[in-house]
Amino acid sequence: MAKDQISALKASFDRAKAFLNAGDAKMAENICRSSLKNISSGDPNMQVLLCVALIRQGRSGSAVKRLKHALRMFPDFPQAHEELGNALLAQNKPEKALESFKKATELNPNNPDAFIKLGKVFSALGRKEEADESYKSALALNPIQEQLATAMQHFTRGEIEQAEQICREALKKQPDDVNGLRLLASIASKMEQKEDAIVLLERAVELKPKFAGAWGDLAESYTEIESYGKALDAVQRVIQLQPDLPFGFMIRGSILGKMSDHEGSIEAYHQALKIEPDHLGSNMGLGNILKTVGNYDDSVAVYKKCIEIQPLFAEAYWSLANLKTYTFEDSEIEAMEEHVQNEVMPSSNKAFFHIALANSKEKEKQYDEAWAHFETGNNMRRQEEIYDSVQTQVTHDALIEVFDKEFVESKKNMGSQSNAPIFIVGLPRSGSTLVEQILASHSKVEGTKELPDLSLLGRQLTKSKPRGVKYPDAVKEMTNEEFVEFGDNYLTTTKRYRTDKPHFIDKMPNNFAHIGFLKLILPNAKVINAMRHPLDSCISSYKQLFYKGQSWSYDLFEVGEYYLEYQRIMDHWHQLFPGEILDLQYENLIANQEKETRQLLDYCGLEWENECLKFYETKRSINTASSEQVRQPIYKGAMHAWKNYESHIGPLMTTLRPLIDRLDIKN
Repeated sequence: MAKDQISALKASFDRAKAFLNAGDAKMAENICRSSLKNISSGDPNMQVLLCVALIRQGRSGSAVKRLKHALRMFPDFPQAHEELGNALLAQNKPEKALESFKKATELNPNNPDAFIKLGKVFSALGRKEEADESYKSALALNPIQEQLATAMQHFTRGEIEQAEQICREALKKQPDDVNGLRLLASIASKMEQKEDAIVLLERAVELKPKFAGAWGDLAESYTEIESYGKALDAVQRVIQLQPDLPFGFMIRGSILGKMSDHEGSIEAYHQALKIEPDHLGSNMGLGNILKTVGNYDDSVAVYKKCIEIQPLFAEAYWSLANLKTYTFEDSEIEAMEEHVQNEVMPSSNKAFFHIALANSKEKEKQYDEAWAHFETGNNMRRQEEIYDSVQTQVTHDALIEVFDKEFVESKKNMGSQSNAPIFIVGLPRSGSTLVEQILASHSKVEGTKELPDLSLLGRQLTKSKPRGVKYPDAVKEMTNEEFVEFGDNYLTTTKRYRTDKPHFIDKMPNNFAHIGFLKLILPNAKVINAMRHPLDSCISSYKQLFYKGQSWSYDLFEVGEYYLEYQRIMDHWHQLFPGEILDLQYENLIANQEKETRQLLDYCGLEWENECLKFYETKRSINTASSEQVRQPIYKGAMHAWKNYESHIGPLMTTLRPLIDRLDIKN
């Protein structure tokens, strides 16, 4: 092989491996296949990498055939034997996999990964002594990496506590292992410990400044805490280190999208796609931004392109369903029904297909079939979520205890006196996006998005107080001056989302738990509680796969309990701030649009504008699941939709009966 061919092959191999490490197995497969076409004799490394890409996609049958063919040409290539073992395991053939792993360790006795896999197969077959011997061999070769590999397996299965414990044990022995630091950062991020994740990643890139993967994770972690300047600096390092790969531009597109710089985001995704037109992550990001800005047709086209690139790409099907107004073609439904039967597909992927199918069956009024898919998809998603209903109750108990009548009366009207903020709170899928769109159609109101600033102030307050004093207890330690300071800080940090309009909307639904805090630091802020029939609210949340958060929404019992907790704390806020919170019932707004809109504007101190009735004509970005629905005139199709599933939700109806009986819904 000529020198230039060898150089090109190595570049292709490195490129394919980078895509594989980033989770894009389909792109890695394409690069491998393209390179192998130009090599008459084949290349063992590229052949094996292609097979790894196939296994990652659940195509173990194809991988086995190709690996056996490769081993006929290169019988002493240990990596091929190891990957054949992986493929056979994926086909649930442990006895055959055992022989492949044995051969891999014989050919390369210095490979700890092969010994670990051999040990796991022995263990699965009940051959404990032989399993122990294999594990000892692995530990002797590389104890730290063996532990990290085990921790990663726990992490990918959702066993977060076990993963954290093993990872920390490994880092005690080798505290500067950059892969361990990165994995522990991923674990911390999953546990919502964002600041800890950032500290770990900052240490990783300090130790290894050319670690592009850690820089990318760091950029995303900075984005999570709204530190956009640092996020853009970090992603620029990724672009500098990997200018010929799309990952840096893809992350930049995501950051700019969250900054509401939609033009910049679209441009960044296009830069990524110039490098790799079939890059799934960049195509998905582009589709999501196009949806946010209301470019429906182009977003559909991009999601469909993702399916053409990777027919098993579940998230693209779900994204089409999540448009709410898209109707699947028969061929797409048939494909999804086939995919949910794929035994080797991870349940996390299947959940997307099940929810997309459920939406399709619901449109066809096949409600029993739809419910079966909703239930199956939610059960799969729930396994990946961390939620403790007792902790929710404990948190609300603490809020109610801190914000009692005596304390609130003693601190009332001490905060910043601005009347600019309008908060829309409540549970998801309860009409909050519709309320936001109506208000954002007013000439004096800026529609922003779900802002994290209030909860970040709670964290800031915790940091400012003595060790061990946390929010909400820390609120009682605030000086009178701090109530003004924190209110002003909120107004300052939210300026990046606003223009010069006198009012702006913060639509973070989970702020319902923090009304006591916000009313003390911003006493003149308006608070609108978007309400919907409890059964419609709960079922609609249950039917929605959220991108992140709302971990209570995937189990029907937990959904009902969470709704009770939401109502309990809202009742408390109404007692503390009588007449200061507007409950806006979705059903009343649908039935009497003009009357309820006038009441809404009057509460906000806004003059009447007819544009608020034609909210669907207002052009603005919307990044919630209701984005396409609120770009249309009001319709009544979603009212009492719970009745379609009445035969399946008896226990939920019993749980919510006390709240249903007190409803004030006007006809």
